[in-house]
Amino acid sequence: MKYYDKLIFECSREGRCGYSLPRNAFPAAGELPAALRRQAPLALPQVSEPDVVRHYTNLSQMNFGVDTGFYPLGSCTMKYNPKINEEMAALQGFQGLHPLMPARLTEGACKVYEEMDKALAAITGMYKFTFAPCAGAHGELTGLMLMRQYHINRGDLKRTKVIVPDSAHGTNPASAAVCGLEVVEVKSLANGRIDVEALKPLLTDEVAGIMMTNPNTLGLFETEIGTIAALVHAAGGLLYYDGANMNPLMGVVRPGDMGFDIMHLNLHKTFSTPHGGGGPGSGPVGVARKLVDCLPAIRVSAFHGNFGVILRAYAYILALGQEHLRKVGQYAVLSANYIKESLKDVYKLPIEGVCKHEFVFDGLINDGAHDDVPGATTLDVAKRLLDYGFHAPTIYFPLLFHQALMIEPTETESKETIDAFIEVMRKIAAEAAQDPNILHDAPHNTPISRPDETTAARNPILKYQENS
Repeated sequence: MKYYDKLIFECSREGRCGYSLPRNAFPAAGELPAALRRQAPLALPQVSEPDVVRHYTNLSQMNFGVDTGFYPLGSCTMKYNPKINEEMAALQGFQGLHPLMPARLTEGACKVYEEMDKALAAITGMYKFTFAPCAGAHGELTGLMLMRQYHINRGDLKRTKVIVPDSAHGTNPASAAVCGLEVVEVKSLANGRIDVEALKPLLTDEVAGIMMTNPNTLGLFETEIGTIAALVHAAGGLLYYDGANMNPLMGVVRPGDMGFDIMHLNLHKTFSTPHGGGGPGSGPVGVARKLVDCLPAIRVSAFHGNFGVILRAYAYILALGQEHLRKVGQYAVLSANYIKESLKDVYKLPIEGVCKHEFVFDGLINDGAHDDVPGATTLDVAKRLLDYGFHAPTIYFPLLFHQALMIEPTETESKETIDAFIEVMRKIAAEAAQDPNILHDAPHNTPISRPDETTAARNPILKYQENS
């Protein structure tokens, strides 16, 4: 172990100091009441400033991000984030804004909201947007609240059920449950699309609506969407569009034209703002004209949502314009199909045909299992990818396939990067066939290998413990 691989607490030496605090200009007002003061000294490491700088720099180099490598995470659209977006968000006129400032000092920000409303309406076919939701799931909850309010306004109080496909993102049933709606699942056909015949008997007078994403989580376009929309509307329900998979459709197809009444967008995915690790996010919700009156009744966040993310997305839209927004979807679809066709001879492709922005393999064709040696799993493939410098795709989702491996290359990756990924995926398949133990023990080159992820999530250690 190198010296600077150690935890900063292990580098602590009596008398060293790596910080300096400014003098308190208000000593009397700054004193805490005695009852609130710490009784024992805070147990912080005593280290020099270089130690502190090197510690956090080394930690940052252990992180994987879209700026350091290929990130083909399915259903999350981890595309490159143009740095011009950051420059726009850092403009002095925007950076120091506060929502309680007088209106005469926030006219520029108000103009951004106004123009974004128009742009997103044009892109999606919705009539008007609210920018209050601060994340995709937050947008889902807001949209479902709007759905319920619409039925309440009509005096139709028995509509307390929402239909969710078995291929849906996990947030869909969760958001519905949080909103107090009963979730009713509709099955998919062998081709990965919604079973329309199975949907029909579910459309009772208790159904508030259906939640869908199109293309779905298998990366497949729901070709019966016109029929589905007609059936749901005839039953008195609404259609909710989960915008997580909007990336391949920009400038090509609009959810509003498919018949959707409510939708959210993930500005932090589709419109390029950096995301991951819990934020930042923005999940604006758009509605058809008949639901506009419901919008003021919904208060889901303080003030006007995450303005910084909205501003970055606005810069992205202006930089690309209508013509190049269309190319985003086209290149994303091309990249996904290129990878799929290049690997389907070594990875199981459960559903043939043209996909959109993402696709799903169902594990390896030859996993190397023999005698008492277990075969390589999807988890093994994902872990081995880390050794080759690629982030793993989404694994074990959607739940329709036992060894699901969901790959979304996005439009921002070069052919050289995609070819390198294909080469590594083929190499991993060959390793699995020859000696699956290589994959069982992966990753071999990362700072940590295979932590107990379940225990880490349920019982996290959030502070340094000596000799732990």
